[in-house]
Amino acid sequence: MIIIVESGATKTDWSAVMGDGTVVSVKTPGMNVAVMDEESIVAIIEDAYGQFRSAGANETVTELHYYAAGLIAAEGEKVPSVAVNLDRALRNLYPSAEMEYASDLLAAARAVCGHSDGIAAILGTGSNSCLFKDGKIVKNVRSAGFILGDEGGGACLGKLFMADFLKGLVPADVSEEFARDFTVDYMTVVQNVYRSAAPSKYLGSFAPWILERYGRSEYVRNLVDGNFRSFFVRALSQYDLSSYSVGVVGGFGNANKEILMKIGEEFGVKFSRIMGSPIEGLILYHCPDTLK
Repeated sequence: MIIIVESGATKTDWSAVMGDGTVVSVKTPGMNVAVMDEESIVAIIEDAYGQFRSAGANETVTELHYYAAGLIAAEGEKVPSVAVNLDRALRNLYPSAEMEYASDLLAAARAVCGHSDGIAAILGTGSNSCLFKDGKIVKNVRSAGFILGDEGGGACLGKLFMADFLKGLVPADVSEEFARDFTVDYMTVVQNVYRSAAPSKYLGSFAPWILERYGRSEYVRNLVDGNFRSFFVRALSQYDLSSYSVGVVGGFGNANKEILMKIGEEFGVKFSRIMGSPIEGLILYHCPDTLK
């Protein structure tokens, strides 16, 4: 049996592919293994283990592939330093498994490109991209985070809107609706952006509200289009778009695929796949012959 894990900040998707090709999928809370204590990590892993057994996924695990942001091993490391506690907990339950730890960007590339060359992009709360060639990431235009980058992502859209709102640049009808629906006095916004533990999540939380007005506000339409256009200009245009197709992973990109494809036409982009979560593509990547 092969287990594939795709872990984010809020949820973790676990899929077990059994010998006959049957797939059992479960969910647990998200894990940031760089900051979580070992006891919390063990509790979540045991939760997934119990769910698998309850669902009949009891075969010996031969491979386990774990993907999450920041899981990049230094040269000479088999296990990334931030994943030592995670590795110990997984090996206690799956002692026969060959373990692989890899980044969310490699997960995206494998999910949308499979075993072919291509450009992969993540468009969620944040954004990232890479050129995937010969089974490896050979080029990565740095994301730089929501302050210096993350163009195309939900947090960047929220940041652009909030900056305009605070400076009085949002049209009155949209501004009045926004002030009615959210607590957005100046000090509340400053507190959440500059002093909270999750400012990108806060800014990204406004994206669905903004997008609801895409079809009826020229201001919103230009803001949303401009956010995606910045991603193409500042990130994707640094790859050879004439030679490779682009695959996109992420809830934000998937929810706005029509807008994304419209802007992509301006740059001659050929899209391969656009998906909300990489887990289905990862199952196909790791288990192409056994999957039912």
